[in-house]
Amino acid sequence: MKNNKVVLLYNKMSDNPGDDELDVIRQMNFIGKALKTMDYTSYQVPFSTDLDSVMKELKSIDPLVAFNLVEMVDGTGGLLYLGPAILRHLHIPYTGVPLEPMFLTTSKVLTKQQLSLMGIPSCAWYTVDQASNLDPKGTYIVKPIWEDGSLGLDEHCIFKGNDRASLAKIKKMDPNGFFIEEFIDGREFNLSILGGKQGPQVMPPAEILFKDYPEGKPRIVGYNAKWTENSFEYNHTPRTFRFKKEDAPLLEELKKIALQCWQSFGLKGYVRVDFRVDRNKKPHVLEINGNPCIAPESGYVAATKQAGLKFQEVIQRIIEDALN
Repeated sequence: MKNNKVVLLYNKMSDNPGDDELDVIRQMNFIGKALKTMDYTSYQVPFSTDLDSVMKELKSIDPLVAFNLVEMVDGTGGLLYLGPAILRHLHIPYTGVPLEPMFLTTSKVLTKQQLSLMGIPSCAWYTVDQASNLDPKGTYIVKPIWEDGSLGLDEHCIFKGNDRASLAKIKKMDPNGFFIEEFIDGREFNLSILGGKQGPQVMPPAEILFKDYPEGKPRIVGYNAKWTENSFEYNHTPRTFRFKKEDAPLLEELKKIALQCWQSFGLKGYVRVDFRVDRNKKPHVLEINGNPCIAPESGYVAATKQAGLKFQEVIQRIIEDALN
């Protein structure tokens, strides 16, 4: 009998999960419904640092493939690599980004270093220990190294290079947990990529608009813009797939760079590359998001719909890429 079992591996919930953490449950239910219409049988398996229990359950199911939906382990993104590591150890094919690029892209600093090695444009960055070396006239943002989903990120993280109070606080931060990045006050784009038998396909580019932002308010897609539904940021950062004709060369360049990221990092499955474009129309890679959110209203799913793909097609291609 053909093995049609798919494990939906997700991060075990904390005692009081917030909307950002609960989002994985919504993704899992959405994918589970799609799998059912595709004649797969799905099994939900929570992942935690109790690795013996996780491995025992995975072995008992013996799936065709595991859909890796783990977004954090024990409350941190720094342990995300454990999911792919365990699945590889058990010889279970798994969806999405492989172990090594998962570790690289989860760390924003390692991502920066790899982008530089590959000649891919990105924003200038500094360790917190280098805070004294910043340009007094520059604008910067301090970010967590290992967290995704804009956790710990808001407009208060933006500061001027001559802001002594901010610099004093930053110098006290854990250099293993935070870094400093040049803040580009420009346009923000998301480019989604989907794998499959025919290789990677870049979905139609999306731009995040900052509608009716008052003068002086930093244009940033922070935690509120992603998760706080009653906030100004959430309700004034719509996504658009419509562009002017003069944007065509820029969009083609963004697609080219996104594919370069896919190939240079050895990515698979489904990925979203985030960009900032400065006032000189020069693109800078902000982040490479392996296994991004694929909840119904997510940017990734919106991009695949824009490309004319049904969700079942997306899921099938992600599985095909895992088994390839």
